[in-house]
Amino acid sequence: MVDLSAYQGIVFDMDGTLVDSMPSHMVAWERACNAFGYPFDADYMNSLGGVPTQQTVVILNEKFGMDHDPKAVAKFKREAWETMDLEPVLIPSTMAVFEHYRPTLSIGIGTGAERPHAEHLLAKHGLLARIDSLVTASDVTHGKPHPETFLTVAEQMGVAPQHCVVFEDTEIGYQAARDAGMDCIMVKQGEIQR
Repeated sequence: MVDLSAYQGIVFDMDGTLVDSMPSHMVAWERACNAFGYPFDADYMNSLGGVPTQQTVVILNEKFGMDHDPKAVAKFKREAWETMDLEPVLIPSTMAVFEHYRPTLSIGIGTGAERPHAEHLLAKHGLLARIDSLVTASDVTHGKPHPETFLTVAEQMGVAPQHCVVFEDTEIGYQAARDAGMDCIMVKQGEIQR
């Protein structure tokens, strides 16, 4: 077990860090890209993991010289994801950290997902009632890589940023954590990197 005794709070990213939902998100993004004429590149889309959906559309518009309405594309992507039968599962390595430290440390989740999606997934797995803070793309002005998401989680938990550690699976999330003044532990393919 990773030693987090130096911290007062843990902030988990959700998709790809606590919940293995990235494969289903990639399928939904592929459907959205095909529907709106964006070239789909799984590696590129994975590199945008953690960026709120509407902001991802802005990035795609800039990259490919398009001007699709971010809300319309985000709605299509969300509906594509919701109609899939893929059930995201919890990631054992980070859930072990969650369970081990839940009795002694504040725990929050900072995600680029929209609030309804995050609440649905977390409630389904019995986690929503067990966290001290949930901050989603719906709750912030600036999504990752801006530090606002993680700073808001820390504020809601009542823990100074420098006393928090973040678990993240993307470089964008890592940047957000570092810019928030928090240490960050990376999670790659469901394994905690030490």
